Amino acid sequence: MKKLLILLVACAMGIAYTAPVIAADWDFYGSARMSTFWDDKSKETTAQGQFDDEDLTWDLQSNSRIGATVSSGDIAGRFEYGRDPNLRLLYGTWNFGAGKLLVGQDFTPTAFFISNQVWNTDTDLLGFGSSYDGRHPQLKLTMKGFSLALVKPNVTSATGLVTTETDTTIPKIVASYDLNLGAFVLHLIGGYNSHDDVVVVGTTEREYSIDSYIYGAGFKFSPGPFYVNGNVFSGKNPNNFGLTSECQCAQAIGAVYAPATDSIEDADTLGYALVVGFKSSDMLTFEAGYGTVKDEIDVGAVTYESDVTAYYVNATINLAKGVFIVPEAGKIDYGDTEVTGQPDNPQGEITYIGAKWQINF
Repeated sequence: MKKLLILLVACAMGIAYTAPVIAADWDFYGSARMSTFWDDKSKETTAQGQFDDEDLTWDLQSNSRIGATVSSGDIAGRFEYGRDPNLRLLYGTWNFGAGKLLVGQDFTPTAFFISNQVWNTDTDLLGFGSSYDGRHPQLKLTMKGFSLALVKPNVTSATGLVTTETDTTIPKIVASYDLNLGAFVLHLIGGYNSHDDVVVVGTTEREYSIDSYIYGAGFKFSPGPFYVNGNVFSGKNPNNFGLTSECQCAQAIGAVYAPATDSIEDADTLGYALVVGFKSSDMLTFEAGYGTVKDEIDVGAVTYESDVTAYYVNATINLAKGVFIVPEAGKIDYGDTEVTGQPDNPQGEITYIGAKWQINF
């Protein structure tokens, strides 16, 4: 009898705890995405570095996903898993009237997608002129178009510094402001990240502060069937901040340790992108995009410069609701690495053609 009583109490408690969940509205969703592309790579971008290489990609994209949104009054939430599987999103929100509080893993306020470039798992010109630092654990407050997020700090040590440990004292701070005027949308961003690289030699401890920041603006303008989207950003030590970067030269995308002066030298970055498109019908949309990022760093009397540029054209062909194909052709030019007093070092290029196939369910 005692065991039966315990079982009944446990069942009652379980029903009590799950009642609010049962009352919530659940909306499950998914997206299956196949990448079918042919890449023609120059020798500088191949593993051997001696010969050109051609490769076929025929695979389920890693950003294929399944998830759900949940809502119950002022409380809502969302989870989303990717192919591998990997956790993409997991957060809860509280709408308190004047604004919204988010707790969990979500896109940071830097996210502003202006492109539909589909090569290489929906690149979207991210790292090629459009700023993006991913999905991370955070506390985010949104009020009247303004978002402020305290994000898990990014810890990327300075190049050339062998660290014993790293220390963080504050979260990454990222903010944005959105101005929506109907056909015109403006998105302003700013962010700051900091950590210390600690080096211990014998009984001596030395700390090096690695600071990074970004700021920028993006816009979308869609007066009818035509649309124009753009983005520009600048900052210091983008790699240490956590920005997606496709630069081939690791020396020039983040902080570098200079042994001659026992100091940290900072990298400067500038990126911009432009996308134009035309929706000819509900079944067909054409788009072309261009983006570039330039990085520079001075280490003593030596200056390192590098850049990467992307071009593409594509068409989105809607076959049915949630079913579409995006054929695309483009080129990634990794430019030259320029070092003071040395010949330019070509980083190669990739020319590609193919399509993305997608079904949302």
